[in-house]
Amino acid sequence: MIGRLTGTLAEKNPPQIVLDVNGVGYEIDVPMSTFYNLPAPGEKTKLLTHFAVREDGHFLYGFLSEAERFAFRQLLKVSGIGARTALAVLSGLSVGDLAAAVAQQELGRLIKIPGIGKKTAERLLLELKGKLAETTGVALPAAADDARSDIANALLALGYNEKEATAAMKQLAADVGTSDGIRQALKLLSKV
Repeated sequence: MIGRLTGTLAEKNPPQIVLDVNGVGYEIDVPMSTFYNLPAPGEKTKLLTHFAVREDGHFLYGFLSEAERFAFRQLLKVSGIGARTALAVLSGLSVGDLAAAVAQQELGRLIKIPGIGKKTAERLLLELKGKLAETTGVALPAAADDARSDIANALLALGYNEKEATAAMKQLAADVGTSDGIRQALKLLSKV
């Protein structure tokens, strides 16, 4: 219903702002990623919005970019995720970081966000898989990620524990191929 607002920023009280649009003050909840990039009060700004009507009220959420709004809407589609949790996720991770975490199935990055437990993080990874990367414009280096995943799996299959494999992986070049990476990692691990 309300897709975009342009007006003067009247107040900034995290995580809410008041945007004065021709004399009408709209209270808008924003993620911290948007909040930090807003101009000073009294300056003009434009926000993309998401309008939600619930039985306990009408709520307006604002975003500086289409990618943020899209990610917010995708988060709302995940079962058990409400607007407050979606804002917390976008406050804790940029859209690019969220897309990367989902694409690489990094549970640890999501658990670090306040209010996100292990089960919620697992549900986010499962339900958002394949939905953020293409539409948010985040390019993920798939070939390099596949090679690194193959190297780590090979080390684990050879009997090294996860800690040893991770330590060896950190010392490899980001664009290393699978066979070269395994060879280099084995050399590093044999020196330990």
